[in-house]
Amino acid sequence: MTSIDNGGSSIHEQRIETPPPNPDAEGHESLIVQKTSTEGFFATIPAFTHFNEVGMATHYRSLPSDWIIGVADVVDSTGAIGRGQYKAVNMVGASIISAVINRLGHRDFPFVFGGDGAAFAVPARLESAIREVAAAVQTWAAEEMGLTLRAAIVPLREIRNAGHDVTVARFAVAPELAYAMFSGGGINWAETEMKAGRYLVERAATGTRPDLSGLSCRWEPIDSERGEIVSLLVMPQPSAAPDAFAKLIGSITRYIDDPVRTASPVHPNRLRFAWPPKGLGLEARAARARISFVTRYAALMVFNLFGWFLFRFDVKFFGFDPKLYRADTTRNSDFRKFDDGLKLTLDSNSEAIEQLTSMLEEARRKGIAYYGVHRQRQALMTCLVPSVLMRDHLHFIDGAGGGYAKAAESLKQQIRHPAQDLQPMPCR
Repeated sequence: MTSIDNGGSSIHEQRIETPPPNPDAEGHESLIVQKTSTEGFFATIPAFTHFNEVGMATHYRSLPSDWIIGVADVVDSTGAIGRGQYKAVNMVGASIISAVINRLGHRDFPFVFGGDGAAFAVPARLESAIREVAAAVQTWAAEEMGLTLRAAIVPLREIRNAGHDVTVARFAVAPELAYAMFSGGGINWAETEMKAGRYLVERAATGTRPDLSGLSCRWEPIDSERGEIVSLLVMPQPSAAPDAFAKLIGSITRYIDDPVRTASPVHPNRLRFAWPPKGLGLEARAARARISFVTRYAALMVFNLFGWFLFRFDVKFFGFDPKLYRADTTRNSDFRKFDDGLKLTLDSNSEAIEQLTSMLEEARRKGIAYYGVHRQRQALMTCLVPSVLMRDHLHFIDGAGGGYAKAAESLKQQIRHPAQDLQPMPCR
């Protein structure tokens, strides 16, 4: 995930405290009580439905004071991407979200996917369970995927003691699904602390595996329709006034609202379900290891052949409608998000990308923002689908040529050399 030590400037500074959840009558920390306390906060935040309102401070609420923040990222993701492991990087980045969802038995807690990592927030009473999950995911990533995942759990009180906050908003992409948006500088600070070796969760014992049910990557890479897939990161500079940064975010989001210039990379007509899927081996490695890898792979081959038949001929089967699923996949994709900064994966043309870059370069010169841009030909999708019969399945989007990880490199170079004019690399 992208983190910069920028002093915690954000669009939101107001803190709204929420009383901590009460234990049940006997004082036990049952998952039922934990679920209720989580739903009681995040689910009741009023959702906004127009992304150009993402910079409005009124949409954000401070987390309850007794919560914890979980962060994780793939170490040397850029190197792994250079070795062609871009699908594996995305899958490992999303794995901790999948594992936490399955452990808690619900999805109603705030989280965000960052390409090579993720961040989330839960009540502190869940810390023991979350540590077990984070430890198991790290072992799985190393032993099954050949990647090093690091994870940290940071108490919210320590983030606030350091002068930052974690505020959250709900962006509803559909009546059934809302994604969390984070502001306040606290997620960025937690990631920076993790990379410095603090608050780390140790890896679990050899052979330990998390429950990653529903984690998959069966769709083929998605070709650009407008010419290029652009990965864009925009972070506030340390001296940036919150109002100035919020105004910049508003300008960008209004600009990308024009479908002639930019759009989601995901469209029902461009979703391709090949057989066998290129990511099938990765999905087999994510399956619970009760049986051998070969057996898991063979079972998935058969299952995916059936899925390919349904999608190829648009065959409805016991409540499953391929056309509806494609449409829901399009609307449920997280190609736009805010995580202490703006993160976008857009299907765009060269003229629009150059206009966006010009807008951001002016903001950089004025001391408002740093930015990173990376251009590529395709987008990637990593999916969390607990049930194909429900309409709230999740789809995480990144660029197929390095995406957010490459854009982060550009952003960090800009921070290291603030006086140097940097231009985005041409599309490859």
